[in-house]
Amino acid sequence: YRTDKSDYDVDPTVAGNGKTCMVASEDEYATKVGRDMLAAGGNAVDAAVATALALAVTRPTAGNLGGGGFAVVRTGKGKATALDFRETAPAAATSNMYEADPKSSLVGFKASGVPGSVAGLYELHKKLGKKKWTDVVAPAIALAKDGYQVGPYLHDAIERRNKMSPMSGELAARFVPDGQPLEVGAVVKNPELVTVLERIAKKGPEGFYKGETAKAIASAMAAGGGLITEKDLAGYKAVWRKPIEFDYRGRHVITMPMPSSGGIVLALTANMLKALGADLSKVGWHSVEHVHLVVEVWRRAFAARNELLGDPAYVKMPLEKLLSQAEAERLAKSIGERATPSSEMPALIEGTHTTNLSVVDGKGMAVALTTTLNTSFGSGVMINGILMNNEMDDFATRPGQPNVFGLVQGVANKVEPGKRMLSSMSPTIIEDDKGELFMVVGAQGGPRITTAVWQTMSNVIDFGMPVDAAVAAPRFHHQHLPDDIVFEDEAVTKAVDEALQRLGYKTVWGRGRVGAVNAIVKTKQGWEGAADPRGRGAAMGD
Repeated sequence: YRTDKSDYDVDPTVAGNGKTCMVASEDEYATKVGRDMLAAGGNAVDAAVATALALAVTRPTAGNLGGGGFAVVRTGKGKATALDFRETAPAAATSNMYEADPKSSLVGFKASGVPGSVAGLYELHKKLGKKKWTDVVAPAIALAKDGYQVGPYLHDAIERRNKMSPMSGELAARFVPDGQPLEVGAVVKNPELVTVLERIAKKGPEGFYKGETAKAIASAMAAGGGLITEKDLAGYKAVWRKPIEFDYRGRHVITMPMPSSGGIVLALTANMLKALGADLSKVGWHSVEHVHLVVEVWRRAFAARNELLGDPAYVKMPLEKLLSQAEAERLAKSIGERATPSSEMPALIEGTHTTNLSVVDGKGMAVALTTTLNTSFGSGVMINGILMNNEMDDFATRPGQPNVFGLVQGVANKVEPGKRMLSSMSPTIIEDDKGELFMVVGAQGGPRITTAVWQTMSNVIDFGMPVDAAVAAPRFHHQHLPDDIVFEDEAVTKAVDEALQRLGYKTVWGRGRVGAVNAIVKTKQGWEGAADPRGRGAAMGD
């Protein structure tokens, strides 16, 4: 429990300051790549893409070429756009393909969707980058060739994953070569990935989606019982989308639209708090009232997410109505002074392992980018140095049954060929009341991404915290089902916990961290950045 005297762990080693620019990511090597790209005259997109490619080398739990993601970009002139490079279901996928073996949506060849990361990063750079493509890919090639040192975070992640689901094949050879996890300080090189990255540097996406790399992926998939074919790979396209935008307490929030549910949940949270007339800055931080208000709003927002949302190309969704203030007021009316059991929710209208980076450059351009393999080390399948995702588990593989994150989802998110699975990734950019760039924020952690992003935003906007404290502060989480509040250590006092239980809440402790956030905030001196001490990243600026 939190005590009145306890303070949260603000770790200065993962925070940074910059007068003109800033990069924050979950890995020190990758953050340095981004900062060096800015110093060499690149813009925020060049830095974001170079950082993401570096993460594909040095953050193998989540950084990737074999996964997918989303990016929200604000140009120096204030124009906002969003890029969807989420994975898609292979053409041979069917809605009941995991019923006989539910674990196959998480582990092995059948768990992978068609990767989107390479197409997305190239498209982002082609439209908005400044430097040569080869210059942006070069640092990742150097890291894969020269190697990087295993830190405590990666060592622990290898150990955890190997205990949960023993590594095999190429992945085991790389990270548990003698049956034991690589020790802290060991140097990891990835010559196979060097070859793939060199093809991508030379040919762009064709170096991945066609030719030798595509053949290798399709061949391994066929041999291992996976579904991805050369045709699936050749047909993948990243999609530009219009961001979701809403206002919260004088700030303008720009975030990811469908098939990310994150932006919808953030907007619903803001709209319902407005409908309740709730000003969080006037309630005590992590008081009974604060937790009660936010949990009841999240309960309703996640219920809508789980039941109504899916790939907009496949599912007709009442988004305009869902995001209207009238709908927020209707949902908020059912919030009382006690917990609403999730089984008694009002009717809805008809119808961990991710990695995140935030970048701001000297011209006011900002990028929030989140990319993922789904769970740590994805499907556990490595092909030519490429870790493959297990993103198929983000579909409702068995509608009404919980996925690995405990989310119970409806038929709107069922498996269909070519469909993009629903996501919780929430890359977000915030402007101040004058329309100037104010904050860039994103997180990793499954459905906890959205609640972690909200709490970091709220810690800065409502409670006036500096960014390092806002990111480090203990968090809580609720996602409709399972019907409990998850508390990080020291999130609330014993008295608050007991009072919430008297209001009808089930509270649980010790269920892991609530996301890992990377954020950048404007200050009078320039920019302050913070990588989450939970994830051992780094923020660096100039």
